[in-house]
Parts: sequence; C-alpha cells; structure tokens
Amino acid sequence: MDTRPSTDDSADQTFQAVRHAITSRKSTRAFLPRPVDPALIDELLQIAGMAPSGSNIQPWQVHVITGKARDRLSADLLAAHQENAPEEREYQYYPVKWRSPYIERRRATGWGLYGLLNIVKGDHEAMARQHGRNYEFFDAPVVMIFTMDNDMETGSWLDYGMFLQNIMVAARGCGLHTCPQAALVSYPRIVRKHLNIQDDKILVCGLSLGYEDTTNIVNQFQPSRMSLDEFVTYHRD
Repeated sequence: MDTRPSTDDSADQTFQAVRHAITSRKSTRAFLPRPVDPALIDELLQIAGMAPSGSNIQPWQVHVITGKARDRLSADLLAAHQENAPEEREYQYYPVKWRSPYIERRRATGWGLYGLLNIVKGDHEAMARQHGRNYEFFDAPVVMIFTMDNDMETGSWLDYGMFLQNIMVAARGCGLHTCPQAALVSYPRIVRKHLNIQDDKILVCGLSLGYEDTTNIVNQFQPSRMSLDEFVTYHRD
C-alpha cells in the first residue's frame, strides 16, 4: 500500500520517475555497440555536477573515453589482466580483513553472478575470463575515469559518491545503463599513460556507459538488498 501523503499529479509523476530511475539502476555487464550522443553525455555530466559538496568545492574530475582511444585503453588493460600483472590500486577499497556480515554478502554476490553464468567453484580460468570483461568495458561504447586531487580528505570522497550516483540515476532517466567499476583503476600506470593524468591526481574509479544488451543473461543478475530492519534504527521517544 502506498503510504505517501496525497500529492498533485505532477508531483506524483516526478516521484514515480525518480523512483524508477533509482530502482532500475543496476551494474550492467553487457552493452550494445550502439553509440551514445556526445551531447547527451555532456548533459548527463552537467546534471551530475549539481551534486552537493562540502563548501561547494566540487572535487570531481572526469575523463570521457570513446572511439579508438577507448579501444587502445581496453587492449592494454586486458593485456595486463591476462598477463596476471599485479594490481596496484591507489587506495584500499575493501576491508583489509573481511568479517560478517560483509563477507557473506560479498560471497552471495560473487557466486550469484557466477552461478547464472554456469561458472563453478574452482574454475579459475572462467572466473578470470569473466573478470577480464571489466577491461573490455562490457562492450560499452563510453568509458569514464574519475580522478580527484590527491590532497583531498574523506569528506570529498563522500561528495564524489553523490556525484557518481547522479550520473547513474540520470543515465537511467534517458534509457542508458551503467556499470561503476573499481577494477578500471587497478592498473593506474596504464590509465595514467593513456589519459595523461598527472601524479597529483588519485584515480577514484571508472564507469562504463551505454545501452543495455537485454538479450544477454548476465544482465538478469540482481543481488539482494537489505530490509529496513537490517539497517534502520528508529528513535521516537
């Protein structure tokens, strides 16, 4: 049952559109080769730039890669992965030591995806091949790499998350899908060389953008989300 207070039709339509954009967002892992209009990319980034940031410092910096530049970056990243080059991400993304309940959620997500793709436990070759799809950008025609000045502090990382979410939600609003990817900054020297990124910038993450391939089974995967009673505490008295 809808428990929201009654609103006029315009407000309700806005709410429904926003809700659909948020709830239909997913990490898409197969894209069509259909190009994305550069003007639309600019509009998405302009919208995303409305994200709040502490004292309005707007710490985000974006590299948009398409065409032959995209293909060259993909080739070098995939080669590094296939050669088992050591990953050198510039910050610690995951916990150093995993514990409950996070390890269970991580495993459920990983094995849920592999199960859909018929990748069995112990098939390291198939797992590596699937992970390598990150470096092919899941065939998306548009790739974004996000950087930030390396002297920014924790608050700017919070700001950045809101900026990234704006991109993903706005993309859904115009029929596009995305996949945010920490993997794309696993080989920073390669990324820095291709995009001429200076040493005073930190590589935050990457994102693939395009139109979803709805025929690919991988896009049916959707990990579960927590119920409210798992993450909300009410204080009423």
